Amino acid sequence: MSQLIPLTLLAPALLLAAALYARVQTGRRQGLSGWYAEYAALAALFLSAIGLAQLLAFGPSQIALFDGAFALVIRLDAISAAMTILVAFVGWIVLRYSRTYLDGEPREGSFHGLMLATLAAVLFLAQSGSLPVLVIGFIGVGFGLRRLLLFYPERAAAHRAATKFAIVWHAGDVALILSSVLFISAYGTADLGALVQAVKPELSLTQHLAIAFLVAAAVLKTATFPLHGWLTEVMEAPTPVSALLHAGIINAGGFLLIRTAELVQASPGSMGVLVAIGGLTALFGAVVMLTQSAIKTALAWSTISQMGFMLLQCGLGLWPLALLHIVAHSLYKAHAFLSSGGAIAAVAGVRKPGPIAVPSLANVAKSFAIALVLYGALSLVFALIAGPKSPQVLAIGTILIFGVSYLVAQGLADEAPSELTYRTSVLATVVAFAYFVFQQTSYMIWGSSLPAAPDPGTLEWALITLAVLSFGLVAFAQALFPLWTHHPSTAGLRVHVANGLYLNALLDRFVGGYQVTKFK
Repeated sequence: MSQLIPLTLLAPALLLAAALYARVQTGRRQGLSGWYAEYAALAALFLSAIGLAQLLAFGPSQIALFDGAFALVIRLDAISAAMTILVAFVGWIVLRYSRTYLDGEPREGSFHGLMLATLAAVLFLAQSGSLPVLVIGFIGVGFGLRRLLLFYPERAAAHRAATKFAIVWHAGDVALILSSVLFISAYGTADLGALVQAVKPELSLTQHLAIAFLVAAAVLKTATFPLHGWLTEVMEAPTPVSALLHAGIINAGGFLLIRTAELVQASPGSMGVLVAIGGLTALFGAVVMLTQSAIKTALAWSTISQMGFMLLQCGLGLWPLALLHIVAHSLYKAHAFLSSGGAIAAVAGVRKPGPIAVPSLANVAKSFAIALVLYGALSLVFALIAGPKSPQVLAIGTILIFGVSYLVAQGLADEAPSELTYRTSVLATVVAFAYFVFQQTSYMIWGSSLPAAPDPGTLEWALITLAVLSFGLVAFAQALFPLWTHHPSTAGLRVHVANGLYLNALLDRFVGGYQVTKFK
């Protein structure tokens, strides 16, 4: 690996300098305007692109300060380059949006400074090559985001959300610190590259505990079930904060797993925990999302579901797919939040085609059969072209097809027009084809930097089967929902589901409910 200084390191350094300047120039438009923040973010994006060019020209590189237990390593490789460009691009878009959104606010300059500092911490984290850098990056991100959540200090709900966020996020920091201490005691180094080379299939108790704490840190930082409630309450902060959080910061737990993939995959038990927690969170978040009437709250539940699905992919050892998921979700969710203000008008302007065609049980069963046969045929074609796929890849694709089956069922309903039947059939084909194309592309880009999915054993097969059956059952029930939506018991169930089965109320009670002390 080259010892050249990664030029991507200049991006967080530039943003941090701009943020410090904002700190001494508080107030509206005193030294740091929205234009200044936007241009600083654009410069960081340019430096990230320069870093990618360095990677393509000279290969991976890293710079280390100190060694052993206190090694501070910054690494430039395919993973860090992708994450750095992604975060820098989303950050630039969000700060460009903030320039207009915060125009006229009394503390506009302070807001831009906090956004730049938080963005700098995320960029620093994305380039981590050692455990101390990961710890410093996560602590910096947590500190910056908590300050942003409290941008409107007079709002009691903002204090409640910030308090819950701090508890969960910093619990993840503690888990990561404990993991780092155990790894260092077991291997004598904090360098992730050295740890990957030193890890053996037979792990000691200390090494198992180190990986367990590492997984716990990632789980806590991705708002997974049942500590997900804080993510649905961050709407008290300005919209740019929600966009940056849902499009970049919340993915940090997934990045932690991907960055340490070889270590995590050495523990089958930890991988199984990721599958179980990730699958449950994905299903829970998706079901609750369907009951939400507020746009931003529905997007928050969507993020919870997506983060669970990302953990599921990590638990199955599909690391390149998980990284692709992070990239796609970040871009989609940033756009969704920043455009949410015009969503109501956009929906109102859509031409109403008429009553929804309600599929029968036979229609739904037929749609699932058609979608699965189509998926099987395409998987066979791609296996002949690019080689056989792992059971984990096929399982994730099957889960994706279950979602498409819901649309196919609408097209097969007895009252559905023929045009709808045609469109849903074409869409099913396109989605199945796109899945294999994107899967193949992700492995071409990042496959050499990440471990291959392990051969499934008895535990893995059981978890794969359980995940596929669970997602299939929920998708089947969703397709049949119009048949029993007017049943009296459905109304009561919807209320409970819309409130997330009241799990968030337990965390509210833990932090003092609505009596959280305001910070000065």
